[in-house]
Amino acid sequence: MEEIKKALVTGGAGFLGSHLCKRLLADGYEVTALDNLFTGTKENIYELLDDKRFSFVLHDVTQPFWGQFDEIYNLACPASPIHYQKNPVETTKSSMLGTMNMLELALKTKARMIHTSTSEIYGDPLVHPQIEEYWGNVNTIGLRSCYDEGKRVAETLCADYRRQYGVDVRMVRIFNTYGPKMHPKDGRVISNFIMQALANRDITLFGNGSQTRSFQYCDDLIEAIRRYMDLSEKKIASFFGGKEIDGRVTPAVPVINTGNPGEYTIKQLAEEILRQLPESKSKIVYRPLPSDDPKRRKPDITLAKALLGWEPKVPLAEGIAKTIEYFRSRR
Repeated sequence: MEEIKKALVTGGAGFLGSHLCKRLLADGYEVTALDNLFTGTKENIYELLDDKRFSFVLHDVTQPFWGQFDEIYNLACPASPIHYQKNPVETTKSSMLGTMNMLELALKTKARMIHTSTSEIYGDPLVHPQIEEYWGNVNTIGLRSCYDEGKRVAETLCADYRRQYGVDVRMVRIFNTYGPKMHPKDGRVISNFIMQALANRDITLFGNGSQTRSFQYCDDLIEAIRRYMDLSEKKIASFFGGKEIDGRVTPAVPVINTGNPGEYTIKQLAEEILRQLPESKSKIVYRPLPSDDPKRRKPDITLAKALLGWEPKVPLAEGIAKTIEYFRSRR
């Protein structure tokens, strides 16, 4: 009889963490979700609590945690500007100390680990689309720096724990991801626009709405993460470390972008949401652009396609429809 694998998901009651927990249970795992409920909510995992293979632990990742796991998925960190700017020091600590604590756990227990990084490490990019070898264009002392720089130093820790101690850690840089279970007040553009349209409030565009984003549906991301974790260390070692793949030279350590390379202006997104909510009386209004807000954001997913045999499948219109349905049901 095959032994059941045990997985730890930090940030397990959050938007993406709860989706990952559900997928791991479907894949036959025992799952422990760790969360301090700063931005996560137990409502996201209510449907999982009756499963005997699932457990929830109220815990802050900035404090050490002990347990025996085969796999660690490190997702814990506020990820929207409203939330991560609310307590910037704690945001930086969750990235730095939280990641270090999980790396220490992986080192001591020989667990395999995935760290979820972010496209924000590229800052306001001067290279388009963004490739993993790009070092970024970031402000170290701005309002967004607690998140951007916290995630950058977390990647540094992952790289050094891998090189110095041999920890089997892989990193995934997540580009804008959306779907059911997003926090309705997280300030992110899709949840903002949908909530405004459902309430017949004006839809707020910053700048002239010409800045672009690439929107990835949550199920596509979870599929990429699972495929990445399932790869053998031998396959990882043979792919990364300066190998030439499809005309690209791979990074020294295993880090890949995941996102949907379809690029839309913020104005196009607002128009699509209004198209799907024809009863809404909302109008589009314009406000000044916040500081350090990236003008263009689009992932190059060449490495993810080559390594994982993966690319996003859910088109924006379909994902938006599912997300609208979720928010409408909550109201």
